[in-house]
Amino acid sequence: MPGETEWAIVLLSLRVALVAILVALPFAFVFAWILARFSFWGKSLLQALITMPLVIPPVVTGYLLLVWFGARGMLGGLFNDVFGLTFSFRWTGAALAAGVMAFPLLVRPMRLSIESLDRGLEEAARSLGAGRIVVFLTVTLPLLLPGILAGAVLGFAKALGEFGATITFVSNIPGETQTLSLAIYSLLQSPNGDVAALRLILVSVVISIVAVVASEWLQRRLSGGRT
Repeated sequence: MPGETEWAIVLLSLRVALVAILVALPFAFVFAWILARFSFWGKSLLQALITMPLVIPPVVTGYLLLVWFGARGMLGGLFNDVFGLTFSFRWTGAALAAGVMAFPLLVRPMRLSIESLDRGLEEAARSLGAGRIVVFLTVTLPLLLPGILAGAVLGFAKALGEFGATITFVSNIPGETQTLSLAIYSLLQSPNGDVAALRLILVSVVISIVAVVASEWLQRRLSGGRT
């Protein structure tokens, strides 16, 4: 069984991944909505920018985060001065890196879900006198929940396994930024670390399986039991 230190790594990883997804999800939904519902100049460029974390080396993403959100970065200094929030060499920076890397996986399922939504249902609700906000909350959002959930699970899995951007941006600090992937890497580089690394690998696999199974169950419930 994992020891106390290993459980601390697991809990830190879960906290980083959950915070990353909870913070990124509203922004991802807004971008998915814009891409699905609007046509405008530069739409392809926006889509390319959103997809970039998936296609460029994670180390590059980590370096860009360091430049922008580091202690001397423009956004890093702003967040520190205004909100007292520090990203450099902190778990919050690990969550930021995980959220950025997971962002494209959040956007795509939600965009596809929005594009496939029957807009006639929204128009029917409006014809009955419902306002836009009421239609969104009572008609649109419930129909989009399976897509939102699918994006959240994909993003969570990506955030949980994030490595390259995290280690570049916030380093590999035990108890602060050392998530599952970074801990496994460190253990595999040390003598006699194979057993502990295997335990963490098994824990990460179990967490991923539980997340996927829970997602499938919730999607069936949300879709009225249809498979």
